[in-house]
Amino acid sequence: MLKRYFPILEWLPGYQKQWLSGDLSAGLTVGIMLIPQGMAYAMIAGLPPVFGLYAALVPQIIYALMGTSRQLAVGPVAMDSLLVASGLGALALSGIEEYIAMALFLALFMGGIQLLFGLLKMGFMVNFLSKPVISGFTSAAAIIIGLSQLKHLLGTSIAGSSQIHVLLSNALKTVGDTNLITLGIGIGAIVLIKGLKKLNPKIPGALIAVILGVILVYFLGLSSSGVLIVGDVPDGLPSLTLPVMDTGRIAQLFPIALTLALIAFMEAISVAKAVEEKRGERHVNANQELVALGASNIIGSLFQSYPTTGGFSRTAVNDQAGAHTGLASLISSGVVGLTLLFLTPAFYYLPNAVLASIIMVAVFGLIDVKYPARLWKNRKDEFALLLVTFVLTLGLGIKEGILLGVLLSLLLLVYRISKPHIAILGRIRDTNHFRNLDRFTTDAENPEDFLILRFDGQLFFGNKDYFRTQLQRRMAKKGDALKFIILNAEAVNYIDSTAVFMLRALVADLKKENIRFAVAGAIGPTRDILHTSGLIKDIGKENLFANTNEAYTHLKMLRDRSEIEARIATQTASGVM
Repeated sequence: MLKRYFPILEWLPGYQKQWLSGDLSAGLTVGIMLIPQGMAYAMIAGLPPVFGLYAALVPQIIYALMGTSRQLAVGPVAMDSLLVASGLGALALSGIEEYIAMALFLALFMGGIQLLFGLLKMGFMVNFLSKPVISGFTSAAAIIIGLSQLKHLLGTSIAGSSQIHVLLSNALKTVGDTNLITLGIGIGAIVLIKGLKKLNPKIPGALIAVILGVILVYFLGLSSSGVLIVGDVPDGLPSLTLPVMDTGRIAQLFPIALTLALIAFMEAISVAKAVEEKRGERHVNANQELVALGASNIIGSLFQSYPTTGGFSRTAVNDQAGAHTGLASLISSGVVGLTLLFLTPAFYYLPNAVLASIIMVAVFGLIDVKYPARLWKNRKDEFALLLVTFVLTLGLGIKEGILLGVLLSLLLLVYRISKPHIAILGRIRDTNHFRNLDRFTTDAENPEDFLILRFDGQLFFGNKDYFRTQLQRRMAKKGDALKFIILNAEAVNYIDSTAVFMLRALVADLKKENIRFAVAGAIGPTRDILHTSGLIKDIGKENLFANTNEAYTHLKMLRDRSEIEARIATQTASGVM
């Protein structure tokens, strides 16, 4: 039982010495990477930079104890940081103190939702976030996050927004106030980070940019020229504090917390599974991941952490640097802890423009162009879903974009289920195989007195009218010569009560027209429904067949079936025939 909720008890006793070098290397690399990244992401969230370091400390430790992925690097991420900013920015808050309190409570609230979902085994919910929606949302969010840093890159005061048209409009109003030295530092940092990454991805370009930025500002006295700097960063580890908030705010925070809980889980599980597949391992459990991420956020919030999850870029670095187990995360957390204890004064002269450049490089790497291009070539409907999600996220905001994207993907799913594929079958000459006449026009038989139809989906209230309409349209094409209809039910896995009523009326109408209706290849659950609903009496046991060939041959020759043929076609779970 304990091993299920604390997977560290499973891998730690079997820890191998040869893993230590990889875990140590990965832990140090990610820990060093987290320091500038964490501070930068806290700025996105509208929080003082030190809160990014707090968010990189305790959540990592809790996840190392409870997480099922051995490479996932948990901490502050760009997307969640912007969600925090856009969510809290829409509320009327009295000042920075209340804003910080709300951000910490949001981590507690979000963590509680994730923990509850995990305990209720609701990890399947991530399946409702389709890849087109995720891709469109991520690309749009990356653009908004990147542009939100223009104020630090230009050194001007630009009012924030999660809507691109408002953000660009606000930026244009202040472009004349640009501090050219600040802009130069920001662009230089971007070029440096990108250049070093291209030269060798293992080089900590962000950390080098931070060090050079501090040196430039300190020795050249650039802060007196209007270059904005981080300033005092509180030293010491975060104290244990219970997040306090006015209970009247809970209703306002719930939509933000729920969105954060799902998006954060989606981010973490997707990158964890990607690394797992690459390594050929099978450790990740979606429900336990929800529990681990929920506990990380709940306990993290007690130590002044704002919402966290598994990061794409840091997890990739963690994996590439050789992480084998959660020990790498414990080492990363140790690096952050030592920084908080001894190194925070070193960040006093760090330019905000450098942090902005780190954010821009990180998030613009999330913009995916190849996947939409593939969808445009092969799946126009899914490309449209991606594009609509992208546009909605840019125009309406982060929260609204993802929620509407998910709603649209579900509507698309319902539309597809309501109009499943229907094929008219014919027997391939000189064989017992039946195939779609549209695909085998010249090779398949299509006798005038037979209509053989395959329905590729469940029959339910949402598509029963579509089924009957399509059948009648094809019956009309056959005309008066039609004598037999065979429903190939191999793909029909469920028939609801509304569809049963429709089939009962259909069979009655066909009998009046002297057309015999037969069902071929019905699977066990469908046969059970035919019996329990009483529909078998309307269709007749003699009209149920094990496969299409048997139905076609029997109806064509009107021969009697053997006992075993009848049993295969009609047997139910209870043994009734």
